[in-house]
Amino acid sequence: MDQFNKFRLNHTRRHFLTKAGLGIGSIALGSLMLPGMFGKKEEELAAPMLGLPQFAPKAKRIIYLFQNGAPSQLESFDYKPKLNEMMGQDLPASIRMGQRLTGMTASQDKFPLMGSAFDFKQHGGSGAWISSMFPNIAGIADDICIIKTLHTEAINHDPALTFFQTGAQQGNRPSMGAWMSYGLGSDNKNLPAYCVLLSRGRGNGQGVYSKLWTNGFLDSIHQGVVFSSGEDPVLYLKNPEGQDKNSRREMLDQLSKLNSMSFEQFGDPEIQAKIQQYEMSYRMQTAVPELTDLSKEPDHIIKMYGADCLVPGTYAANCLLARKLSESGVRFVQLYHQGWDQHGNLIGEMPLQAQDVDRASAALVKDLKQRGLLDETLVIWGGEFGRTNYCQGAFSKDNYGRDHHPKCFSIWMAGGGIKPGMVYGETDEFGYNIVKDPVSVNDFHATILDLMGVNHEQLTYKHLGRRYRLTDVAGQIVPGIMA
Repeated sequence: MDQFNKFRLNHTRRHFLTKAGLGIGSIALGSLMLPGMFGKKEEELAAPMLGLPQFAPKAKRIIYLFQNGAPSQLESFDYKPKLNEMMGQDLPASIRMGQRLTGMTASQDKFPLMGSAFDFKQHGGSGAWISSMFPNIAGIADDICIIKTLHTEAINHDPALTFFQTGAQQGNRPSMGAWMSYGLGSDNKNLPAYCVLLSRGRGNGQGVYSKLWTNGFLDSIHQGVVFSSGEDPVLYLKNPEGQDKNSRREMLDQLSKLNSMSFEQFGDPEIQAKIQQYEMSYRMQTAVPELTDLSKEPDHIIKMYGADCLVPGTYAANCLLARKLSESGVRFVQLYHQGWDQHGNLIGEMPLQAQDVDRASAALVKDLKQRGLLDETLVIWGGEFGRTNYCQGAFSKDNYGRDHHPKCFSIWMAGGGIKPGMVYGETDEFGYNIVKDPVSVNDFHATILDLMGVNHEQLTYKHLGRRYRLTDVAGQIVPGIMA
């Protein structure tokens, strides 16, 4: 009994409050780090991702500058003087090895080699060869990593685009941005985790479509939100005529009650996603107009991006908006710039496309760097496949084009845990096959997720009886490009 009384006396009210305070503090910290964790069901808490990286991330956010239509690597970042030496000669069968061709060149009897009509020079400490069409990107050679050995399974635009964006060539799979939203959430509760910006260049363009930024089988809250170049950057965001902010709030409150009742009755998780979307739209009414107003940017920023950055819907304007969105906590910003499909008239079209993107792409990297954001922001630039080393159709030095080539092509990456100032991988002297350090689309996705602090094999979602992931059943991290 004496021992019991001693134990009881030791547990005073002060002792109880001290211990309780620590527990309450832990709960508060948990709710801040994982918003909504206490409202989740047991099976949701057991999910692999809960809005936090699984390990220390090298990047916090992504800006993906997708060059839709596939820019030629042989006119940009993969210099092949051998093609100029053998101009007009037939591609050796030992190099092509009977590899698959598109319907546009499969009927050709000859495959005349075509060297680039544009000059290349070495830049930066790595001595990277960069085309004269990209002088501004050449100026940031020490900040970027050029990967020359991407390869893909798809040979036509639609499946190749879909593969890069969703990890599968067929539709109805979550896009990369949707996976990021599902796995990591947003750093800003007033903005979506995943935003999409569209622009059109002056070349022959391939279209883009909503399945590229779809949520697939994930909740619709993870779908990419498209920003337009019109008067309303996000459609249907403004209050209807005759309705003010207070009446909108009252309407949403009542609608939320009705949706909650519906959820209790049917248990459809998409109902909860709708509630979240309505609330997000309400918060975006204040955040979006301020973000999309580029007129307040200082003169030196406008000069760096170019005057086009003040024209809504241009590539330059979207690059500047991407920086503002990323700076404000948007997890994944996806740009699509159309016009890179040069099957013919490459000499006439590609310089115009390069002019559209060169200055603004380099400005984005420099802008992030001077703001101290590049180290935590991963910037990606590239298309869905490459271009052939031979001329499509009849041989002509003055007006040539290149067909699709999935076997090897170039992209570049910067910031967010990427080794700066380096060139990764090698292709053969004909620019047709990879001879060192191949990188598949699955490898590309696995590496991006790793940079974001996510194990690509554990970011999964159960659908139709199996667990899906962005990298499906493949993918290896590419440590050679990681800082």
